[in-house]
Formats: sequence, structure tokens, C-alpha cells
Amino acid sequence: MGGPPVTGTETVAHRICPLCEACCGLEVTLVDGAVTRIRGHDADVFSHGYICPKGVALKDLHEDADRLRTPLIKRDGRFVEATYEEAFAEIERRLTPLLETHGRDAAATYIGNPAAHKMGLLLYTPVLARALGTRNIYSASTLDQMPKQLSSGLMFGHWLSIPVPDIERTRLMVILGGNPMASNGSLWTVPDFRGKALDLKARGGRLVVIDPRRTETAALADEHHFIRPGSDVFLLAALVHTLFDEDLVRLGRLADHVAGVEELRAAIAPFTPERVAVHTAIPADTIRALARDLAGSAPAVLYGRIGTCTQEFGTLASWLVDIVNVLTGNLDAPGGAMFPKAAAFAANTVGKGGTGRGVPLGRRRSRVSNAPEVYGELPVGCLAEEIETPGEGQVRALFTVAGNPVLSSPNGDRLARALDQLDLMVSVDIYLNETTRHADVVLPGVSPFQDSHYDVAFPQLSYRNHARYSPALLPRGEGVLAEWQVLLKLAAIAEGKGADADPAALDDTMAATEVARWAGDHAATVLAAVSRWTGPERLLDLALRAGPYGDGFGRKPGGLTLAAVSDSVGGIDLGALQPRIPEVLRAPSGRIELAPDILVADLARAVAALDQPAPDLVIIGRRDLRSNNSWMHNLPILAKGPFRCTVLVHPDDARRHGVVHGGRARLSRAGRVIEVQVAVSADMMPGVVSLPHGWGHDADGARLGLASQRPGANLNALLDENLRDPLSGNAVLSGVAVTLEPAPLPAVQAAE
Repeated sequence: MGGPPVTGTETVAHRICPLCEACCGLEVTLVDGAVTRIRGHDADVFSHGYICPKGVALKDLHEDADRLRTPLIKRDGRFVEATYEEAFAEIERRLTPLLETHGRDAAATYIGNPAAHKMGLLLYTPVLARALGTRNIYSASTLDQMPKQLSSGLMFGHWLSIPVPDIERTRLMVILGGNPMASNGSLWTVPDFRGKALDLKARGGRLVVIDPRRTETAALADEHHFIRPGSDVFLLAALVHTLFDEDLVRLGRLADHVAGVEELRAAIAPFTPERVAVHTAIPADTIRALARDLAGSAPAVLYGRIGTCTQEFGTLASWLVDIVNVLTGNLDAPGGAMFPKAAAFAANTVGKGGTGRGVPLGRRRSRVSNAPEVYGELPVGCLAEEIETPGEGQVRALFTVAGNPVLSSPNGDRLARALDQLDLMVSVDIYLNETTRHADVVLPGVSPFQDSHYDVAFPQLSYRNHARYSPALLPRGEGVLAEWQVLLKLAAIAEGKGADADPAALDDTMAATEVARWAGDHAATVLAAVSRWTGPERLLDLALRAGPYGDGFGRKPGGLTLAAVSDSVGGIDLGALQPRIPEVLRAPSGRIELAPDILVADLARAVAALDQPAPDLVIIGRRDLRSNNSWMHNLPILAKGPFRCTVLVHPDDARRHGVVHGGRARLSRAGRVIEVQVAVSADMMPGVVSLPHGWGHDADGARLGLASQRPGANLNALLDENLRDPLSGNAVLSGVAVTLEPAPLPAVQAAE
């Protein structure tokens, strides 16, 4: 990114990009406190100078006139600017009697994907949820990833023990339902996937992509196979069947660490390649050849992502991806699927390895639909009905944090109407978007440049172990609260401590309580060791020093501390992924559970689906490098260029349904209709159309000036909030039947 001629004092700073899972290191040039240039940081130990357009767009985000900079209170249907004191007083005035009258479950929280990229939000939103004491916890996880978390928990004993591809050492990588060329990994943190994929091919390896669309990743691959959306479970089960049938199972050193081999063999028996071929649209011979390749002598890995999660068999598909890697000897092996060892905050690095309590299931269910709680959360598709339905536990107050579920969850129109029925809605966000426009009070987030940063979640999913920290580059401004301070104030109100509670004192108490819980008699010594830090930094220093590479609060000289990580420009490389079984396992048996009862039982549902005919036309979503999240459509650098919210249609389907390239069409389902712009493309599988998620910026009251100029159509407006994977509660966003037809001409044009 260029800039004006330098006339003032120039400084160069470094930070980690918080706009996607790649977490690239950036070099930021500032002149007199203004950002003039952003480029990749060559010395970053993780991303090595790679950057995509999102990193450059941080300047646009910081300077965006639509970004909120002061609290807002809704008065007579209109937002007015307020002080923090006024905003917190308003929340206390309305929340306290509501909880006293209707109980703790009258409140709910929703946290969106951007929070995963902000240390303060990710570490302190749980504090608010605990203070509210509600069972109504929702997040974007049940829109894209909960099936993988559930299957990982059942197999390995923890929700976040998710194996990721060791791409730098593999010789065969098979990608199912993922597009890392656009995402740079998803539940897999891998900056510059393209460069690493080219390196794979240069050393004689192969890249195979299985997807209903010839994605950007498929275009780079050696092979691409179309698959009918929603049939991933059949393909994966047939791969497992072939491994057993052709005596290709190679457990190797994992043989002593697995349970349920024979139960798995029996459960998978109905899924022969020949039987599933018609449902997947992949020939039986191709399925068998793929199984043989994965079981070959070279390191190989199967990676499945969002397409495998956002379907009615999401948990089964997520489970079977890991089963294939186990049975072929490619789990926990260099070049296969391996478990990162994060420097901080990873539960699978704490305590005695090789055994544990496993993951709790069945603790509670949603009040209206009886949907399961998973990982402490209820399905976001249940939120509207929990607000609308009277009775004990009805949701009357909602706190949203960095989220836009009206746009990102199915049937957002229903949710939008429900939000207007709330007695109180509070949002912590940087924009007035399609969701926060319904709030009574909006508390502003801060620019990434005004925030310190450590990736709490993503080192647990990274292709290589590392530790990196970014201090804030610019001041927040006089009187502006950090997001963690906002959340502590909200928690204090929920606990009855009052709107005037001091967040610093609250944080000191919280830290002392937490340290006393695990340090016991040594708590004072531990707190003294981290006394230079407050807020998220104190929690980070505690986690680093107690972590697997830490200094043990002085017991391991040379170990990690926040000071050491902060002083290392570009971060600290902690090495390639290493085998971690059995140490990583936390299931009660101490083994990899290949055949969890609820997964084996759910296979009966998949067997029954083999007898169901395929719909005539189904829809899938897609992501673009420049628009992974809805709010990115308001940033000039990312919004420029061709219009991206088009429905991709195969030429045969275009002729069959009477639509033309560049024309308008109507997509409909169950009485819901959206109008879209058509792009005819042979990259689509016949019988499948694709529309990107995150669009539909035409709601009254939202303040997204640039995004509203080309609002696009909201894919999720077609989808059913009650259609979910029954095990994980994840929304079904892929493989849903739709009707496609030409859009009617406007009245004036028709008359002409």
C-alpha cells in the first residue's frame, strides 16, 4: 500500500493481522501517528512476509467514518451519543429489575467470529456470561464449526484437540469441502497456503480437491472431483469401508492407543463404494483409488472443512475425516494430521496427559426445541424462538459481542423481528450493523491498532508452533475504554456490584481468585511474578509461564514469559508439529475413541438417507479472499473490484432454468425469495448453485455506507433455522434444495 510523501516523523511497528485465521505478521509504517503503509513482515516467524488484501485494509478499518467511537443509547427509536457513564447507568437501570423478576435465564449472550481475533474479547466475554449466570449462551460456532469440535471431543477428549494438516511434510493432501486459497485455513491456521501447496507439488507431492465447485484451491490442485453437496458422509464412510475391505488399515504405533476398531468396522459395513457412488456422484473406482492412495507409503492427510460441517451429517463427516487419518496411519505422524502444542491457553497441554474426564454431554437442552447444549452453547438457530416463546426462562435481554447473527444465521428476518421484542439489548461492536441496529445500548469496540494482540485460539490450530504478541500501536483516546474493561463493567452490573465498579479493581480480584484456584499457597509468588501486567496481558503472562514452554514462574530459566515474547520482534518459533499421542488425549479411557456410541447410532440416519433421491437443484455458500466476514464489505480496499455477490450457475442449469449471465434471477425456498445477479460458470457442478455468505446490507437503521451501495443478497434468508445437525446443533447451510427462475422485469421495463 502506497501513501503520501513522508514529511513528519516516521516509525515502523509490527502487529498481527486480526482479520482472518491466517494471523499474518504485519509491518506498519506510521508518520506522526498516522498509518501510511502496511506490508508483510518478512521477519515474522510464522507468516514470513506473506500478506493478503485484508491486512492492508486495516488502515481503512481504523479510519472508517462508520466505525463507532462513542457509546450510543436508543431514545425514542433513534440512537444518540452518550458517555460511558450514561450507557452503563442505562444498562443497570433496566437489567437489574429484569433479572430480579424473571431470573438469570432471562438473559442471553451471543459472541461472533471477530471476537476470536481479539484477545480482550475472547478472554473476558466468558466473564460476562458467568456473571449473568444464564444457560442461554450462543455463538457463531453453531454456524460453521461445532461438528468438528464435538467429534474431536468425543474422539480425543477435548473440544479443541483438532488435528491439522502438516502441510510442509506431507506428500498427498486431500481437501474435502474446504477452500484454503480463500480462507488461508479454517480450523487450520496456515498463512500463504498457495505457497505451501506449490512447495508440496514441487517436491513431487499431490493435491486433490473434492468440492461441488471448482474453487480457487481446486484450480491449483492436481485433481478435482465434484461431489454432491451433503453427501460427504457417504464418501467418507465408503473410504473407511474400503480401508477395511481391502486390508489397508495401518494403525502403526497408534494400535495401542485406539478403542473401537471392530465396532467401527461393523458400523461402516453398509457404505460400500458401489452403493454410495450414485449419491456422491463419484465413481466407486475413484473412491477405492483414493482410499489406496491415502493408505500408501507416503505421508498423506485428509482435511475437511466448512462444507463438511454445515450439513445435516456434519458431526458424522467431521468424525470420519479423522477416522480415515487414523486408519491410514496418518494421524499424529509427520506429514499427516497432527496436534499443535500451543504456548498458552490450550487445555490439552495442562495437567496429566494421556487421560482425562472427556467432554460432558447432555447437561441441558434448549427450552423450546429441546436442542442439545454442546460445549456450553445452544444452537443459534434456537435464539429467535427462545425470545418469542413465553414462559419460564424466556429470553428478555440479549448481549451481543462482535456479532451479526441477523445476517449470518438462517432466517435472519425472524431473528430481527424477535430482537425488537426484547426488553433490553446491549451490543459491544464497532458498527451499527444489521443486528446491532436493534440494540438499546451499543458500546464501541476499538480499532485493532488501538488494541494489543495475542492469538488465544489460533496457535491451537496452527501449522507450526509459535508465540507472537503485538502491543497497541496507537492510543485509544481520552476516556475510551478497552473492550475487556467494558465486559468487566457489564459483568459487575450483572452481579449487582453497580455501574460505578472500577474495572481495574474487578480485574485484580478476578486474577487473584483464578491464581489462588490453581496455585494455592504459591498464589502470592505467582501474582508477584506477573505484577508488571494488567488485564489481558496479565492473563497472557500467567498462561505463557504456566504453559508447556513457560518458565514456570522462575523454575525453568529461559522459558517463555510475555516479556520474552514481546521483546522478540516477529515472535518466537517453537518448531514443527511433533507427535503428541498419548499425551494429548483426555478421554477417560486414555485412548482414541474410534466408535463413540452417539456417532455410531447416528449412522443409521445416514443409511436411511441412502434411499432418498437427490434434489433437482441445491445451493451452497462460498467465501472470497476479500470478504470472509460481512463487515469487510464496508472497507474500500476490500470492496473495490467486481461485484462478488453473484449466484454461480452451471451452463446446463442456466439453460434449464432460463437464466442468463449478468441477468437477474430469483432463488426461492419454502416461500422465501431473494433476487440475485447470475454468473454462468462451468466451475459449478451441474445441479448446484453457489451464493456467498455475509451479504444483504440493505436493512433500515444500519450504518454501513459503503456496503449499502452494493448490498447484495443474503443467502441465509432462504434457509431454515430449524434445520440442524441433530448432534451438534450446527445450522445446515449447504446442500439445501432451492428453486431458480428468471427474475420478473420491473414494471416500467416490462411495459416497454
